[in-house]
Amino acid sequence: MTHILHRSANAVYPVAFSGSGLEIVDAEGRRYLDASGGAAVSSLGHGHPEVIAALHRQLDALAYAHTTFFTSEPAERLADRLVENAPPGIDHVYLVSGGSEAVEAALKMARQYFVETGEPQRRAIVARRQSYHGNTLGALATGGNARRRAQFEPLLIETHHIDPCYAYRLQCEGESDAAYAQRAAQALEDKLIEIGPESVIALVAETVVGATLGAVPPVGDYFKRIRAICDRHGVLLILDEVMCGMGRTGTLHACEQEGVTPDLMTIAKGLGGGYQPIGAVMLTKRIFEAFANGSGAFQHGHTYMGHPMAAAAALAVQEVIERDDLIANVVAMGDLLQRRLAERFANNPFVGDIRGRGLFRALELVEDRASKRPFDPALKMHAHVKREAMARGLVVYPMGGTIDGVQGDHVLLAPPFIVNPEQVETIVERLGEAVDAALVRQ
Repeated sequence: MTHILHRSANAVYPVAFSGSGLEIVDAEGRRYLDASGGAAVSSLGHGHPEVIAALHRQLDALAYAHTTFFTSEPAERLADRLVENAPPGIDHVYLVSGGSEAVEAALKMARQYFVETGEPQRRAIVARRQSYHGNTLGALATGGNARRRAQFEPLLIETHHIDPCYAYRLQCEGESDAAYAQRAAQALEDKLIEIGPESVIALVAETVVGATLGAVPPVGDYFKRIRAICDRHGVLLILDEVMCGMGRTGTLHACEQEGVTPDLMTIAKGLGGGYQPIGAVMLTKRIFEAFANGSGAFQHGHTYMGHPMAAAAALAVQEVIERDDLIANVVAMGDLLQRRLAERFANNPFVGDIRGRGLFRALELVEDRASKRPFDPALKMHAHVKREAMARGLVVYPMGGTIDGVQGDHVLLAPPFIVNPEQVETIVERLGEAVDAALVRQ
């Protein structure tokens, strides 16, 4: 019996006992290859000795100091490093304990920015359907996952949503990437005009859409167009890179590949690699100066923000990634993973799309490949794939709801950056067996 309210109240979970590299070992001695990095978290895998040593050193020196009284050396060093490697214009960092906290803080920063700069009438947030920005109320209200939002709708602030840039489902036959990017971005301008651009605070978007849609990258110059539309109407651009950032897609920040700098950017997950809970908001100089030259304070805060242990872990993770050139391995192994997935599922009539960037890849499962018709959601195909994968010692991150929050299934892969070719082959082999077994049972 457990006294924990688990994610699934009636499930019986294996007990994770130890971890090393890509493997997690449960209390019964069963070994699992972590092909999803948890939820795209474990950038260095498990049990990395240098990160553990950094945590020991920090624990010996100082575990905690509240940020109303002190800053700390690891927090300052981490912020310096993040700004040094940030997209042009990013100037400050706000350290929190995870992705949802980061998104909440970014929303409040965006609102306060306009209060400080004399536009307090701005209150509206625009985001995209089938996005996920966290489970706290502001983040949930911003996200576009209908299923997650449904029972909490009465508690959520009003937000506005446009279609994502989702080529597999929404790009028309014969439509070029350039034409589709223009059409998808135009949806933002149309929405701004509909609700009145002078009332809008920000657009919030995942640079590469994460688990809710399944590793969906933008097409063409979509984000350059989005950036121009935001600038034209004085709207801030908030990019959510909690899942897709910090090297996961083959550059430190996913927006580097789009050639844009957001006004605010949220990061977490791979920032600390799972060794400590940590997230951050990265903000441009003009956002910081609005606070510094206005009221003098950002009206927000958490008990554990800037936590020295969390900052020490994140700093060690980022130092190892840079020293060992692991983002280059993300690119190489990501290309290999994409190629092997394409080969393994080339003739599978139930795999509609294989997509992503770097070590952030997904399969979209369909009942009919030609028409892209999804499986009946009642079948919960994603859950069957998860079960079959776990039975084969493979951890993947399946999800339902790739069209409207109800229908559609996909399987997300996000292995640690240290993955090697032999492990890629094992991931593809076991995933192929799991998908085949799940489909046979249906």
